[in-house]
Amino acid sequence: MDNKWIQIKVTVKNDKLNDLVAIMSMISNGLQIEDYSDIEDRILDGVYGDLIDESVLNADRTIASVSVYVPDDKPMQDYTMFIKERLSASDIENKIELISLCEEDWADSWKQYYKPIEIGNRLVVVPMWEKYDAKPNQVIVKMDPGMAFGTGTHETTRLCATLLEKYITDESTMLDVGCGSGILAICASKLGAKECYAYDIDPVAVKVAKENVKDNDCNNIECGVSDLLKGVKNGKYDVITANIVADIIIRLLPDIGKFMHKDTVLVISGIIDERCADVYKSINENSFVITEEIHENGWCAISLKLQ
Repeated sequence: MDNKWIQIKVTVKNDKLNDLVAIMSMISNGLQIEDYSDIEDRILDGVYGDLIDESVLNADRTIASVSVYVPDDKPMQDYTMFIKERLSASDIENKIELISLCEEDWADSWKQYYKPIEIGNRLVVVPMWEKYDAKPNQVIVKMDPGMAFGTGTHETTRLCATLLEKYITDESTMLDVGCGSGILAICASKLGAKECYAYDIDPVAVKVAKENVKDNDCNNIECGVSDLLKGVKNGKYDVITANIVADIIIRLLPDIGKFMHKDTVLVISGIIDERCADVYKSINENSFVITEEIHENGWCAISLKLQ
């Protein structure tokens, strides 16, 4: 019997594609990207030759689309609301389409593309259905790429988790703002953090995070709904993460200091290289100093402390 799927296709202006990719990768890492902005250069370079389809030649070069595929029994309204809220927060105009599909055995066949992923020196993100023999000192985080907002394969999550390894101790209290699947709080818990708090504006993301926390037997993680810092538990945290997008990070920086003490490390990620200058400006304006910065494939993560 054929499995039924829904294609969630989101279209934005071409210059917002990287932001859209970051948001859609929180739903699934099986992304289909349609971007024809450089098609003429590709033709001139002889990349496509005579095989190029006429519909591609006639495609609108000013827009780009990203699609994910989810089973039709999933709550489509929750997925679309999540996408709309994240795009709205970044002030990105968009068009969302839901397209019904059938694909025999797709629900199992796509799993072959998801394998354990090593992050940093110790963390390993392992799909739920995979068996993995951990090496000495490795920390295993179980995730389901088919359902979770954030699975560890995207550069932004990997960069953030890599920095977490350096700063989490067995005395750390950790706060994750915009937690998605809860993966960063789970990583922190598995690395030995004493208490972790994970918040997201989207109730569906919080529900998913709670499921992932339970699957990883992390009893020291509290998940809740919060619009950035509005619903966050008051206090000073030792490590704070915000793996979101540049515009929201810039909105966050003026207020995050009240949750930090002099030794708190703030790790921000989800920043495309082209937006680094804007983030640097906000860092300086809000009395932070950069302690470390790492880049991968056009993405940046930065660790900060208060001046």
